[in-house]
Amino acid sequence: MKNFDLIVVGTGAAGTSAAYACRSAGWNVAIIDSRPFGGTCALRGCDPKKVLVGATEVIERTRQMAGKGVSCNDVKIDWPALIQFKRTFTQPVPADREQQFSRAGIAVFHGRARFTAESTVQIGDDTLIARFILIAAGARPATLGIDGEEHLTTSDKFLELDVLPPRILFVGGGYISLEFAHVAARSGAHVQILHRGERPLEQFDPDMVDRLVHATRELGIALHVKTVVEKIEKSSAQFTVHASVDGTTQTFEADLVVHGAGRVPEIDDLDLETAGVKREKRGVTVNEYLQSVSNPAVYAAGDAAASGGRPLTPVAAMEGEVVAANLLKGNNRKPDLAAVPSIVYTLPSVASVGLLESPAKEQGLKFRVNHQDTSEWYSSRRLGAKYSAFKVLIEENTDRILGAHVIGPHAEEQINLFALAIRSGIRASDIEQTVFAYPTGASDLSYMV
Repeated sequence: MKNFDLIVVGTGAAGTSAAYACRSAGWNVAIIDSRPFGGTCALRGCDPKKVLVGATEVIERTRQMAGKGVSCNDVKIDWPALIQFKRTFTQPVPADREQQFSRAGIAVFHGRARFTAESTVQIGDDTLIARFILIAAGARPATLGIDGEEHLTTSDKFLELDVLPPRILFVGGGYISLEFAHVAARSGAHVQILHRGERPLEQFDPDMVDRLVHATRELGIALHVKTVVEKIEKSSAQFTVHASVDGTTQTFEADLVVHGAGRVPEIDDLDLETAGVKREKRGVTVNEYLQSVSNPAVYAAGDAAASGGRPLTPVAAMEGEVVAANLLKGNNRKPDLAAVPSIVYTLPSVASVGLLESPAKEQGLKFRVNHQDTSEWYSSRRLGAKYSAFKVLIEENTDRILGAHVIGPHAEEQINLFALAIRSGIRASDIEQTVFAYPTGASDLSYMV
């Protein structure tokens, strides 16, 4: 039996930030993970995904400039070589992360953790007791409850494919499916997406998403909406997916079927009931300080917490810092979830921060909407970008920015500037009067407000 001040379950952004902060304050800290150390972002999410997207950006930019002084006849993705390049980023992470924990004096444990009492967890033969426990175990693909679900490949495994199958089908129309579909299509695969809703990416602005849908289909991706997957069958030659479309059954064939229909907190096997930890579908039920509402010794952060934050790495890291501050000084800090930007790394990319039009109207806010197609703007034309637009919500009287939504070649950087403006109270007129370096993506902001 080993005693600690803090036990952290999970080595992702939330767990890591909290562990280091508490250890720096002199606490005796243990950290646990059943997977290789590093968490989703570094190993199975943001970082490796962006490596693949970066390669396909070369393909897309070359295609867009075809006939404009650039020849693209011989440009293509070498998938095995790309995956090997991706592994140069991911393979060193687990050992490096474990060494960093050990050098900091943080005790490391490998295995599945489960509660055996309110402040006690078991990992294999090790029993750990602590004053506090942080659950930051991340997320896993949601269970869909369909026949043949075991035939689905996860996004984690997609990132490890040594060979890209010629026909790939994605179940679900969220950001994972769209991002990986764009990568696969530009790498030479025939791609289909089956989405049960009326449109994909339901948390993003509909007008921006409509443009992305057009770009996706133009790329050759067959995107089917209002299509409910009911069964997946495997034969020696292929997978057959049975789906309901407007009350009739249709079949779709593929060499690989990928789960892109959402993720849920990976906390089912922690035996939370044993510790008296209340949970809900979104994760551990916490108060405004990220403390369990039913067991004061337990906190939760990141994907494991029902905190209202989006499942994003920067949010998880921030929540880990919040937990550490509350552990070290008593509950004094709350997560600040205002103006958190979110990006879909397709090509073109789609980005959003702040309010969408419908919620803003429902709140009774009075605002004007600046909405324009920017495909003919210089910043788009010089890159050959066909799909480019923005929508900015500006409150009347106060001139404050309520929300911003962008699609196009500069969206992922522009949205960060809009996030800064919203968080800092920078008014639309302040942006309009700012002298930006030109020509840059940032210089477009003064024309968007």
